[in-house]
Amino acid sequence: MLATAEYQAGARVLVRLGLSLDTGLCFPQLPELAAFAKTLPDLTIILNHLGGLTRIGPYANRDDEVVAAWRRGIAALAPYPNVNLKLGGIGMPRLGFDWHIRAKPIGSEELATSMAPLKSYCIEQLGPDRCMFESNFPVDKVSFSHHVLFNAFKRFSKGYSAAERANLFHDTAARAYRISPA
Repeated sequence: MLATAEYQAGARVLVRLGLSLDTGLCFPQLPELAAFAKTLPDLTIILNHLGGLTRIGPYANRDDEVVAAWRRGIAALAPYPNVNLKLGGIGMPRLGFDWHIRAKPIGSEELATSMAPLKSYCIEQLGPDRCMFESNFPVDKVSFSHHVLFNAFKRFSKGYSAAERANLFHDTAARAYRISPA
């Protein structure tokens, strides 16, 4: 769909209006999004939920193949500065973690450790100035509380500089969504 003339014409309307495009997709579509971003360099694109990584259903028990394909897809987006990535949605069962079925909920320390490989890779590829933390609530509530998630974000990001953390928690979102201080 991203390659169709009709969709691209609609995206050009967003550019003219000074708006961005939020998109959610499944990780095999990441190369298509990279081609789309290349075609429309003036369109600010915000990719949701860690780029659609899915580790259940047909992608279950295939982490070597699935995560490698996802990583290639995220890397394909790196050359396009108009693409921003939301580092969230990790509580959705489609990510393949067992948090939603545990008797005792996951805590922020374990969550920070569990999400680190995925989020770190995204930040390495796109930089903290193109990544933003995302809560994805109430959907993620099935796996953990809002407080646990934000404490995990704080724990995960403690090794980043103050400027990098500002990007991850606020500045990237403010730029991508063109939110100016009141």
